[in-house]
Amino acid sequence: MLKLAFAAAKSGWVGLKALPLKAAVALGSSGLGQPARPRQLWKAFGIVLPVGLLTWWAIPQATIVMSPSIDAWAVRKAPGPIARGDFVSFTLSHPLAGPKPVQVTKMALCLPGDRIDWIEKPSPMHPGEWDGWYYCNETLLGVSKPFGHNGQRLDHWRPMIRTIPAGMVYVGSSHASGFDSRYYGPVAIDRLRRMEKLL
Repeated sequence: MLKLAFAAAKSGWVGLKALPLKAAVALGSSGLGQPARPRQLWKAFGIVLPVGLLTWWAIPQATIVMSPSIDAWAVRKAPGPIARGDFVSFTLSHPLAGPKPVQVTKMALCLPGDRIDWIEKPSPMHPGEWDGWYYCNETLLGVSKPFGHNGQRLDHWRPMIRTIPAGMVYVGSSHASGFDSRYYGPVAIDRLRRMEKLL
């Protein structure tokens, strides 16, 4: 027992004795036992600090896009009014999105005053079910499916209007399995943030 205590004390003393040498390395020396080179340390600070500050500033500016339905990996807030084809981000609360609201990024596809048409057709993938075909100014926006890839039931939006109302935007993507206005209808403009693609 005494031998173990002595060995631990000796090991601690050796570590304590090496501390100045390790500090010298931290201060820019080329190795243990070499003199400190503070100029090297300041050069390292000159590189690391700006990179660190830039990263600290940039990370909150960007939003990582987790959805494969959008042709972007990262987007950031952009000023200006929302136009057709712009990326938009908003908080989605929907049972199929999960128990908590989630941030989603889509594209503004059909704007206030645009003509919106909806046609139901028999689903070729699910006999006895119906798909919803959505058109904006006679351009196909997307087709809804009766079931998701996990087999969950998907109820598509059934518009009772012929134009997108003021203050609303149909959001979506070109992805066949995108979860967008095909299922939950237009989104209020005041809930949308205009975004621009970074990556």
